[in-house]
Amino acid sequence: MIEIKVPELAESITEGTIVEWLKKEGELVNKGESIAELETDKVNVEINSEHTGIIKEFLFQPGDNVEVGQVIAKLDENGSESNAAAPAPEAAPVQETKAEVPAPEAKQEPAAKEVAQEKGKQVIASPAARKRARELGIDLNEVSYKDPLGRVRVEDVEAHNQAPSAPAPAAKQTATAPVVNDDPRVERIKMSRRRQTIAKRLVEAQHTAAMLTTFNEVDMTAVMDVRARRKDAFLKKHGVKLGFMSFFTKAVIGALKAYPFVNAEIQGNEILLKKFYDIGIAVSAEEGLVVPVVRNADTLSFAGIESEIGRLAEKARNNQLGLSDLQGGTFTITNGGTFGSLNSTPIINAPQVGILGMHKIQRRPVVIDNNDTVEVRPMMYVALSYDHRIIDGKDAVGFLVKVKELLEDPEDLLLEG
Repeated sequence: MIEIKVPELAESITEGTIVEWLKKEGELVNKGESIAELETDKVNVEINSEHTGIIKEFLFQPGDNVEVGQVIAKLDENGSESNAAAPAPEAAPVQETKAEVPAPEAKQEPAAKEVAQEKGKQVIASPAARKRARELGIDLNEVSYKDPLGRVRVEDVEAHNQAPSAPAPAAKQTATAPVVNDDPRVERIKMSRRRQTIAKRLVEAQHTAAMLTTFNEVDMTAVMDVRARRKDAFLKKHGVKLGFMSFFTKAVIGALKAYPFVNAEIQGNEILLKKFYDIGIAVSAEEGLVVPVVRNADTLSFAGIESEIGRLAEKARNNQLGLSDLQGGTFTITNGGTFGSLNSTPIINAPQVGILGMHKIQRRPVVIDNNDTVEVRPMMYVALSYDHRIIDGKDAVGFLVKVKELLEDPEDLLLEG
């Protein structure tokens, strides 16, 4: 019998939640085939079988948390496809036995209970059933089972819990459940593992970092002019649209080179200055915000940055991001403007020490410094949240001013970014 275990996922991930089984008990699985989908703190991964055989037993149910290295299923490597495809001949003898001796079958359940209760024998139950029974406060000795071998499964526990003749669990539920559960206007939804992780890390970032935010505004006239003049030729040549993110990514890299402590990390009493530029781009996905990383963004052209952002965003929307897509960023850019936000204070993506927030472009009257005239210009507020433990206010303001200057002068951006 082969044990299927949760594989090593990543250095920072030690557990996950089973989303669903992709195979059924008694079904043939080939080597390399996926048998389960696992939700981790960052991405969903599939667990593949390293052997060919018949799935004999699942030890956990969808929704159960499992740890790396834990056995989650058992595989009979001596099973064959013919055995898996033809379960009826195996079931026939069981049905025939029941038909010939109905009396023992009818008394099997109470007899098993009496033996377990009188002689103190342990009830046979799956690990998932035991866990669910503990959660509901149910004594397994009181649970009726359908398995002819006397094994209690999760569905038996659930059926016992929902049965009207089981007042104890109902009383317990009434005592512990909030009154709001009875209000049809309220829906209680369990947070996904990823949403729980997002919530936990955002709170940790605010508790562990001395986080401040500084603001500025950028006149987007020059960038929008370049895009208007070059977008068609750019798309034709590179097969990708010229967006704002490539301009901002290049501007951020130029500012990080001028202010290296914004591209750093704190480890204990030491500061790690990172002399590479892996820029995280926050993307809104169905399960919540994810931050895939554009690797070595300083070596990429505008087209290279746009292509990579598009590729990662597509993977995020299709829930296909891998752990390698999310790890190791040095600085993050988030664009709330796509949802209409005019201003915000983004939260640092720890262990990074800085994050730039982009916002909606809005046409506003502004004073033109060189001739004291007022013109209507496309303006964007930008925000830098930073860890004040290693970044002084002077450097934070200087960083944001540098981003502003590079964006307002695209020629400078091409040279310095």
